[in-house]
Amino acid sequence: MRAYTVPLLLAFACPGANAFANPASVTAPLLDASGAEHGSVRIREKGGMLIGDVKATNLEPGLHGLHIHAAGRCSGDGFADAGGHWNPQGKQHGLDNPMGAHLGDLPQLNVGANGKGRARFMVMSTLDQLLDSDGSALVVHAKPDDGRTDPSGNSGPRLLCAALNSAR
Repeated sequence: MRAYTVPLLLAFACPGANAFANPASVTAPLLDASGAEHGSVRIREKGGMLIGDVKATNLEPGLHGLHIHAAGRCSGDGFADAGGHWNPQGKQHGLDNPMGAHLGDLPQLNVGANGKGRARFMVMSTLDQLLDSDGSALVVHAKPDDGRTDPSGNSGPRLLCAALNSAR
């Protein structure tokens, strides 16, 4: 019987330095203006898409506008520090707007009679873009988004906010 020597080949995949800079997902609590928690937001990246899951509690039943805002801050009067809608491509507002939609436009949050709502969405972008130098925020509005009116869809005051940034 002959003995053969078989070379052992080991391969290691070493991610680049940026692979650990941003997480595979971001999670944040949905807070009202007093700081009380009303649910959570989780956004993960898969294949160049952001996949979001919003769970909200203790809200008025009905439809509520839901948007990603440009800055990862949930402070200021009516969460004003979250800025305008996340719109890196310079589009108009509204999923039904022939001149839109921008990346911050999301489907409505539908809240049931029990005060609980859930929305899921997909956006063609990456966590690197979403979690840029100042992050972003997910905001729940008081009224439904009309899907057309620029810049906010007539969705009313900002009720809840989740700061999305890489420094959690």
